[in-house]
This record gives sequence, structure tokens and C-alpha cells, in this order.
Amino acid sequence: MRKVTVAATQMIGGWNVEENIARGERLVRDAAAQGAQIILLQELFERNYFCQKQKYDYLSFATTVEQNQAIAHFTKIAKELKVVLPISFYEKAGNCLYNSVLVIDADGSHLGIYRKSHIPDGPGYSEKFYFTPGDTGFKVWDTAYAKIGIGICWDQWFPETARCMALMGAELLFYPTAIGSEPHDGNVNSREHWQRTQQGHAAANLIPLIASNRIGVETEEDYSITFYGSSFIANEFGAKVQEADEVSEAVLVHTFDMDEVAAHRRNWGVYRDRRIDIYGALQTKDGRTVPTEGNN
Repeated sequence: MRKVTVAATQMIGGWNVEENIARGERLVRDAAAQGAQIILLQELFERNYFCQKQKYDYLSFATTVEQNQAIAHFTKIAKELKVVLPISFYEKAGNCLYNSVLVIDADGSHLGIYRKSHIPDGPGYSEKFYFTPGDTGFKVWDTAYAKIGIGICWDQWFPETARCMALMGAELLFYPTAIGSEPHDGNVNSREHWQRTQQGHAAANLIPLIASNRIGVETEEDYSITFYGSSFIANEFGAKVQEADEVSEAVLVHTFDMDEVAAHRRNWGVYRDRRIDIYGALQTKDGRTVPTEGNN
């Protein structure tokens, strides 16, 4: 048996970076004390979700890896606690700004960066103003405890994201998130859809999935988002094995036998029976037109 213990966390936001880092550290230490080896914090946890409105001043929040406070802080924590920490941050790279995750291994080494591929744009979630579409492609990292794939928030609505990471060898899928109510329409509640979509990724790929969301109400002028938490861990069949409520700070911990999970994945035969010879429509926008060079 090869057992790996994972943790999902959720916490309230705020504009004070130091306070949020301290709050995140407390959750990481709590998870590590419960045996967690790979611990997920939510998307852009350093401050409030700043994408509700398009504000040029907020572009200055972006930092390089070397300048980022959270990365510097949690590099030390990862090494001390011998845990793997995917750290979400607003990345400045040259003249581009990305929504990124840097993976810190259990010895404090930096394994690399994933830049969010799918960038949403809608009332309250104006991310196309702030972020350049990621250029890394999907990534899988061989950490001290398991091979992990990471998508970021809107990535989780695309089955191609999870399938690509699965094909690249991911044993666990992680999704840091910032999602809640829709400022323009109070009747929209995506909570269950959000969970079911990701449960489907876990089930279709036979890979456990860990999702962390934030909680609390964040207001920006006439807009307001109530983040609905509901962070969860799903097993390889898509069943929720741990789930947080919508309003409370939480640390969710669960242990998987990775050998058993791998056996289930192998035995179901979904990778054996894939028909890549007839999936050409996936390479098109409209299901019919094959992209040509310079027209992608």
C-alpha cells in the first residue's frame, strides 16, 4: 500500500496580505498536524478576490516569483513541515500578468509554475482584464508523495483539463478556486453544479480530486460576491469523502491508498478503450472546422 494524505482548506479573504498569509499558515499547520502531506490553499488567497471590477491600480498586485511574500513564506513552511504546497499567486512575468500556481515540494524546492489556461470574463469575474491566458500548458509534478496535476478555478469547468493531466500521469487533481454568487443575478447559485462538474472529472478519470474555495462576503463598490466555500475531496469514483459547509473556515483531510486507486483506474479500462482516432472534433472550435496555421 502507498498511502497519501491530502488536505483541502477554506478561509475568509481580506485586503491585508500578512494577515491572510498567517491565516493560511494556521490552516496548513492544522492539516499537517492531522497527517496531511499535500495541502491546498484557495485561489489568490493573499488578498480579496480583486477581479470584481476592472481597476488599473489592482494590476500592481502582481509580483515575480522572487518578490512574492506568500511564496517566500510558504517555502519555509513546506520545508519545516515536510509538506507539498501548491501556492496560488498573481504573477508578473515580463510584461505579462498571470493567474499562477507555484508548486513547493516537501523539501522547500520549487518544482515549477502552472499558469491558468481558461480565463473567465463576466460580471464580478473580470479576469480577462487582469490575466494573460496561460502559456505553460497543463502540468504534472512528481512531488515527494505523489504525481499531482493542478488546474485553477475556471479550468475546472473543462473536462479536457482533467483528462490532459490524467494522461500526463497525474495521480491526484487539485483545483484552487474563488467562486460564489453572481453580482448581476442573485438567483444564480452554481454551488452544486461546481461540485458535480469536478466530481465528474474524478469519476471519468478515476483520479481523486481536491478542491479549495473561499468563504465570506467581499464587496467592491456596487458589486458583492458571497463565496460559498463547500470545499471538498472526492475519491476516484467521484464520491465526496470530505466536504466543508458554505460559511466556516475548514480543514479537510483524507488518506488515499494510491496503489488501490491505480488498480481501480487500470481495471475500469477507460484508458484502454479511448478512441483518439475519432476525437478530431475536440481540435476544432465549432466541431467541424479544423484549425489552420495562423487561425487558431
